[in-house]
Amino acid sequence: MAHSSGEQSERREIDTVGLPSSRIHPDNLRHVHKVGMAPRQNFFEEFSGMIKETFFPDDPLRDFKDQPRSRKIILGLQSVFPVLQWGREYNLTKFRGDLIAGLTIASLCIPQDIGYAKLANLAPQYGLYTSFVPPLIYAFMGSSRDIAIGPVAVVSLLLGTLLQNEIDPVKNAAEYQRLAFTATFFAGITQAALGFFRLGFLIDFLSHAAIVGFMGGAAITIALQQLKGFLGIKNFTKKSDIVSVMHSVWGSVHHGWNWQTIIIGSSFLAFLLFAKYLGKKNKKFFWVAAIAPLISVILSTFFVYITRADKQGVQIVNHIKKGINPSSVNEIYFTGKYLGTGFKIGVVAGVIALTEATAIGRTFASMKDYQLDGNKEMVALGLMNVVGSMTSCYVATGSFSRSAVNYMAGCQTAVSNIVMSLVVLLTLELITPLFKYTPNAILASIIINAVIGLIDIEAALLIWKIDKFDFVACMGAFIGVVFASVEIGLLIAVCISFAKILLQVTRPRTAILGNIPRTTVYRNVQQYPEATKAPGVLIVRVDSAIYFSNSNYVRERILRWLTDEEQKLKANDLPKIQFLIIEMSPVTDIDTSGIHALEELYSCLQKRSVQLVIANPGPVVIDKLHASKFTELIGDDHIFLTVADAVMTCAPKMVEEA
Repeated sequence: MAHSSGEQSERREIDTVGLPSSRIHPDNLRHVHKVGMAPRQNFFEEFSGMIKETFFPDDPLRDFKDQPRSRKIILGLQSVFPVLQWGREYNLTKFRGDLIAGLTIASLCIPQDIGYAKLANLAPQYGLYTSFVPPLIYAFMGSSRDIAIGPVAVVSLLLGTLLQNEIDPVKNAAEYQRLAFTATFFAGITQAALGFFRLGFLIDFLSHAAIVGFMGGAAITIALQQLKGFLGIKNFTKKSDIVSVMHSVWGSVHHGWNWQTIIIGSSFLAFLLFAKYLGKKNKKFFWVAAIAPLISVILSTFFVYITRADKQGVQIVNHIKKGINPSSVNEIYFTGKYLGTGFKIGVVAGVIALTEATAIGRTFASMKDYQLDGNKEMVALGLMNVVGSMTSCYVATGSFSRSAVNYMAGCQTAVSNIVMSLVVLLTLELITPLFKYTPNAILASIIINAVIGLIDIEAALLIWKIDKFDFVACMGAFIGVVFASVEIGLLIAVCISFAKILLQVTRPRTAILGNIPRTTVYRNVQQYPEATKAPGVLIVRVDSAIYFSNSNYVRERILRWLTDEEQKLKANDLPKIQFLIIEMSPVTDIDTSGIHALEELYSCLQKRSVQLVIANPGPVVIDKLHASKFTELIGDDHIFLTVADAVMTCAPKMVEEA
């Protein structure tokens, strides 16, 4: 068996680069191209180029070039207020689409807002306030045509959980409310600062897998929290983990559940789920799922009113304050012990809200094929929340369920947000007293129905198929939220995301390359088993930049490849390695530690009578290799444009003999 394996290995070594001898003869060495040097840049040019690519990759000032001053002023105003740009082309046809979409999402948002406010441990009217002012601000400053602004379940839960850890929302309702406005203010400042300073790329550190797990865990946590209203339980745990919630639920099964409440909640939840199913099955009936929550509120409120079910233990909303948003500027903590607390909570809530809004905006922008400026969006969302914090609103962001309805209803511009906002205004001024007899069970059913869509099992299964480490991040965030708390789940998600980045940076992939028969192409021998190795030559590809964090690993891994290959050759009585070629096309950059590692590698190879050869270094890499005099160390004649050139030049005689 070993002898057969040896013969096969020998055939692969002898059937070398797959080229005719005329292609590899030394007479053809004049055809070998040398590696070119890019024009040298001074430090200022190099530094400014790096800053531009880091913070201004989209070149936001390109439209201002070669423009008169008056035009630059207009472009500047349009960049801050996109409404000035699309507003010039606005017409009655677009308004008709926006009007229908705005009325549709308003019917969905009103009952949701009341429920989400309770999720944040705030009075119901604050949910409505948050769907009045922020959407108006966003309509003038935001660049997404489809996103629907307002309170959302995950941010409401996160804010409610973090705030109640600091202040009891029942015993100290006024202070709790002030801290909520403070957190909203700093959430807006965080979002606007990230956009203004072009730091939007920071939110990408929270991976898609971690977000899927976090959202799924948050959805289950939110649904479990709704069991209090769904079952009519009065004494319910303030903890959010599944163990505490289930202990509280089953502990009150004999004396805390209210059967009338359960019937109301179950029947309308079934209706909402059926409406959602109908809307998904036939896109023409999307409006059924959109208006189902409002219909449920109207019917359940009327039912409780005529039967006086509230006298039988059915808990109701009782009172929603009438009127538009009062000013809350004087309620924000700008000094005192809660300033730091509000700042920390605001940063966390702001980043999560920003992540959700950015994902929603990008999704619908790609569906309608238009560009979305992420940094401008952050500024718009941030200023929207800053103004909101001063008008009795808590953190608002893009809602996926409402944005989907907005899209399907045929919205054309952000005017749909204005229409929704005006409907909420009319509700606050005229209709809020009618919600007095709305049962809490129906609000719980609406929230449960809304958050079910956040549990994306298909995405989790796809993550498992594609990347197991990503799946660990997904499940880590999910388990952390469900079994511990929202903040623990978020911390796990961030830590695992960073751990993956560190692992990829410190342990880059390397591969042995072989020649694809009848070509001059060299590829990974594991991916292409038919690829052949040139006798006496080992070709290694490094698939990452070489920095201080991975330079020692790269050197040790290359030496290990060499040792393993020499052992195989010795066992099969094949020629020993004389040349080690490093394919450096994936190496985008190298620092002083990386160059030092290459120098050490060269020294180790010299002791083993192996010549180090470099193939296809990029402009940045070759420039640094020349600056460090590493090219003089190994010789310019051992640096080649391609692997094929390196093999043809370094081992022509060995190839012919084979």
